Amino acid sequence: MKKRILAAALAAGALAAASNASAATPTQQAGASKAILLQGFHWQSASAANPNWYNRLRGNATDLAALGITHVWFPPPSDSAAPEGYLPRRLDVLDSSYGSSGDLYEAVRALKEQGIQSVADIVVNHRVGTKSWADFTSPSWSTYTVVNGDECNCGMGNGDTGTGFSAGRDLDHTNVGETQNGIKHWLNYTIKPVGFTGLRFDYVRGFGAGYAGQYANAFAPDFCVGEVWPDFDLNNLNANRQMIMDWINGTGNVCGAFDFTTKGILNDALANGNYWRLKATDGKPQGAIGWWPAMSVTFVDNHDTGPAASCGSGQNLWAAPCGSVMQGYAYILTHPGIPTVFYPHVYDWGLKSQIGALIKARKAAGVTSTSPVAIQQATQGLYAAIVTGGTRQLAMKIGPNSWSPGTGWTLQTSGTNYAVWIK
Repeated sequence: MKKRILAAALAAGALAAASNASAATPTQQAGASKAILLQGFHWQSASAANPNWYNRLRGNATDLAALGITHVWFPPPSDSAAPEGYLPRRLDVLDSSYGSSGDLYEAVRALKEQGIQSVADIVVNHRVGTKSWADFTSPSWSTYTVVNGDECNCGMGNGDTGTGFSAGRDLDHTNVGETQNGIKHWLNYTIKPVGFTGLRFDYVRGFGAGYAGQYANAFAPDFCVGEVWPDFDLNNLNANRQMIMDWINGTGNVCGAFDFTTKGILNDALANGNYWRLKATDGKPQGAIGWWPAMSVTFVDNHDTGPAASCGSGQNLWAAPCGSVMQGYAYILTHPGIPTVFYPHVYDWGLKSQIGALIKARKAAGVTSTSPVAIQQATQGLYAAIVTGGTRQLAMKIGPNSWSPGTGWTLQTSGTNYAVWIK
């Protein structure tokens, strides 16, 4: 109880701060956002089976606009020692396994022409050398940018401000001259000219939240989100939510965070029928969206957690049950928070029309990131809720048990173990 009250208080104060800040730098996290994010890649997008991924995104620009997508999250854009992009090497070189810098520019431009904003995946916790442990080039940084105690035994900087990452050289974010100024320069003079307007910060547990806020402020994004992956415990969900809230507050309320709490609860509900977990003791949604929906970015699966082009492929670390992902979408696309759609679910799993119908219903009802939720049922085998949008309402249910909102409602879309109505 104490942790829940603390988080609620933090969220309330932080929301006011975020609202005040938004007058100078508007972001989707400021509240009542209508954004729908597409993660525009998966773990195998940089493989030989997917040559020139940027061209694929460019070719889908019109289709994504018709689907209702407002923002596309791109993979890490810089040259990397790993094809997926998460071992950044030469930051200023934008030729990668996903395509050339020219292809990247064209993909972002094509999306912009369709009214879709582009979000860059920012990996600044760590970096690798060009030929050895820490010979950083493009731009050149000294080993004073590497934390003291790094595995390379070459770090001459201060201690790490977060959790270590053994695959790369952990960067000393207390270093103002090279690290901080270098990252800000990279964001504003390499990333921003591509046309990116949003930021997704990778592995933010690896460095202090205040630095992410500082870098975001320097960039002034339209959309900002951090990957805060808590140590998940179904028996202590408030601790999960608290970690997410603490990180958001630590950024100075500049960036939102992915709602890993909702992700974990959905996994359990879809696998074991424990839909009752979706309702907190205060009657609100149990995930981060129950504490601060404007700052919460929801998802069913992403490049790390779930299958890619087919069930069982990709990283598949913490996946929703393959046959139940549409129930997950029926939840996140009708509820507050900013929902994320996963590229392979649209284009490889044959779920585009079903996902599109849910997005259409969300938009028709005017549901936003802060729409209120009235949970009707949360039991074994059933979750049902009514969400108030602009001038209309959505009713939804997931789970094998039957439920109806009553008379006066029009069914919008339905499938195995889910249904959505509008009034």
